Amino acid sequence: MADRLPAQAEVVIVGGGIVGCSIAYHLTKLGITDVVLLERRQLTCGTTWHAAGLIGQLRSSRQLTELAKYTSELLYELERETGQATGFKQNGSVSVALNQERFEELKRGASMAKNFGLDVQVIGRDDITRLWPLLDLDGVVGGVFLPKDGQANPTDITQAFAKGARMRGAKIVENLKVEKLLVENGRAVGVRTEEGVLKARTVVLAAGMWSRELAAAAGVSIPLHAAEHFYIVTEAVDGLPNNLPVLRVPDECAYYKEDAGKLLVGAFEPVAKPWGMSGIPEDFCFDALPDDFDHFEPILLDAARRVPVLERTGIKTFFNGPESFTPDDRYLLGETAEVRDLFVACGFNSIGIQSSGGAGKALAQWIRDRHPPADLSDVDVRRMHPFQGTKAYLRDRTTETLGLLYAMHWPFRQVETARGARRSPLHDRLVAAGAVMGEVAGWERANWYAPPRSDAKYAYSWGRQNWFDRCADECRAVRDEVALFDQTSFAKFMVQGPDATRALNWLSTSNVDVPVGKMVYTQWLNARGGIEADLTITRTGPQAYMVVTAGATQTRDFSWLERNLPADARCIATDVTSSYAVLGVMGPQSRALLEKLSGEDLSDARFPFATSREIEIGYARVRASRITFVGELGWELYVPMEFAVHVYDRLMDEGAPFGLRLAGYHAMNSCRTEKGYRHWGHDIGIADNPLDAGLGFCVAWEKAGGFIGLDALREARTRTPPTRRMVQFRLADPSKLLYHEEPIWCGGEIVGSITSGMFGHRLGASLGMGYVTHDAGVTAQWLAENAFEIEVAWERVPAQASLAPFYDPENARIKS
Repeated sequence: MADRLPAQAEVVIVGGGIVGCSIAYHLTKLGITDVVLLERRQLTCGTTWHAAGLIGQLRSSRQLTELAKYTSELLYELERETGQATGFKQNGSVSVALNQERFEELKRGASMAKNFGLDVQVIGRDDITRLWPLLDLDGVVGGVFLPKDGQANPTDITQAFAKGARMRGAKIVENLKVEKLLVENGRAVGVRTEEGVLKARTVVLAAGMWSRELAAAAGVSIPLHAAEHFYIVTEAVDGLPNNLPVLRVPDECAYYKEDAGKLLVGAFEPVAKPWGMSGIPEDFCFDALPDDFDHFEPILLDAARRVPVLERTGIKTFFNGPESFTPDDRYLLGETAEVRDLFVACGFNSIGIQSSGGAGKALAQWIRDRHPPADLSDVDVRRMHPFQGTKAYLRDRTTETLGLLYAMHWPFRQVETARGARRSPLHDRLVAAGAVMGEVAGWERANWYAPPRSDAKYAYSWGRQNWFDRCADECRAVRDEVALFDQTSFAKFMVQGPDATRALNWLSTSNVDVPVGKMVYTQWLNARGGIEADLTITRTGPQAYMVVTAGATQTRDFSWLERNLPADARCIATDVTSSYAVLGVMGPQSRALLEKLSGEDLSDARFPFATSREIEIGYARVRASRITFVGELGWELYVPMEFAVHVYDRLMDEGAPFGLRLAGYHAMNSCRTEKGYRHWGHDIGIADNPLDAGLGFCVAWEKAGGFIGLDALREARTRTPPTRRMVQFRLADPSKLLYHEEPIWCGGEIVGSITSGMFGHRLGASLGMGYVTHDAGVTAQWLAENAFEIEVAWERVPAQASLAPFYDPENARIKS
């Protein structure tokens, strides 16, 4: 046993699929060679061996695209280094659209690809025929070609990763099942196997569809679920070109690739079949699932019409195998929130092959440095919430997530399955009032309000959707009268104890040693100066604070808080999210309405901006905090959950004379974009520092004791003027709408990209914001002297640039 299983290692990896082997390979390339990889059966025997092997590069964000690009670049090097063929063929990929809205999606994706430095072409019908002569063009309106995409053999790539890892000293042990992850004092310390215990400083869980159960036994939530994935391989096709690009026809849910003279046709159907609810068979190894021709037949009938050669070609293989999917179709990477030194890489949503190189490299660097090498928040496992790991939730959501890969990626599209998990006490009242709900982190939130006797649901498009005018009405209420937002989904933490002030000052850029009842807007940074969280902190007592952050980041922000409190600090942190509802009362009439309800003097002299104190509304005592995310006079009311309906009813009963109107998150997003308020995860993140982001006013440079990231900020401060800054943009054409990652052009070159966009109803303009880079410095003068354009769906639109927000840049309205 000593030869087969050592007693200890620097890193132990659980799982011998393509990602696990990639991690081992990249760890050894970094010089971490004391690596042991354990595989329950044989390498690739779970999902890897039957993957289609598509190597695409364009993903939904810059960093994920960079990881995918790295994979394709690595495959040639990997083959030369190890002598193991990978089957990589860089034959490109073609995606075609069967309607104009899909074509707009493809063109927006092409603009994004250009922004990421990919070789991309928008093509017409003649080009499509040239690239894919077997295709029937009936209904085809256009497409996109990425020449450097391709295909490869997943099993061969895995063996190459394994060989490269072994060459540098890694040990790979097959046919050895890991029975348990070992955790001591909140840290992973090794694994227990059928043949004994292996201790390790770092444990990596890359066990694919087995990962959830292994993690759950250690108290860790890994939300993924297997689904059946179907494809067929034909008999040999006479005269089939061997250089055919990979073809995707998302409107028919199908993809095609040439496979040794045959055609492989696969699908991501709208309603998927979850698998493995009762557990995965112990002897599962290179196994296929039972055929279900009835399920796949609609896809195949469309495919035979689209590629007529299929009508006269026999099927050699009908394959059905399991693949793991996550609730949001993004994979799970990084150190877990629940257990330190436990890293995961799983749930790859059918893109594990193309992601393998980049994900393996990124996680290896993450393990070495104990922080991510770039902004990987899109795939950071800490974005997930514990309820998302429940079996029922995962089964219900997985029926949808597989199909979403090829569904239209509409702006503001809402998931339809596994809904209703988290509801504020006001949910039913809001729905009765016409609320059309969206979902974030399981929370049902009112996005907009439909008028009476109308169809209260989304009608999606790339242009102005059916809620556009309703949102405009809500924004006007915010501007002219008063609007009520249900913001209960906010995450709320209490930090209490004699050292609470010192501890929070160490985490925060701002000085939180303020009088009781004062609010502080601040950021939490990492040691590199990047923004880990963007939030408010209210001092509620001499030794007590309330931290308020976004609902979507509840898990990661609380984990960051707990892990970065000084070890000797006499204070505790408690997640009290479920204890308080939050009602935002916003607009110029908010003061008069709340004064009537509370009997309090809420004048600017008695209740200035960034002040928080308790007031009475009806039978309840609520915390009223004068703050805003919409750029108007207003208060957030923090109400004990059991009083929420009562307070809401009082507001609605008394609100009519003041013009009170219910408003949703689309209106909030419109207003915050007009004000240039940053949103963590879009406009700011772990690779952005407060100076570049225009948040330098939050930095207490001379605060006693400093704070995490101060040294990095001081170094960044020396770069004057800054060469990268957040800039606001206003399109000349208000009919064009911005969403995310549209290229910013200046002087014939791309100088940045849009981080978020929205139509600003108070201004009547299409707006966006994004970082702009200029070597000589991004200054107001330089912006004024140059012409800017934003590329929208392959078309450049002139835009006005400004460092200041376009709406109320002097903040007169919020401090009135």
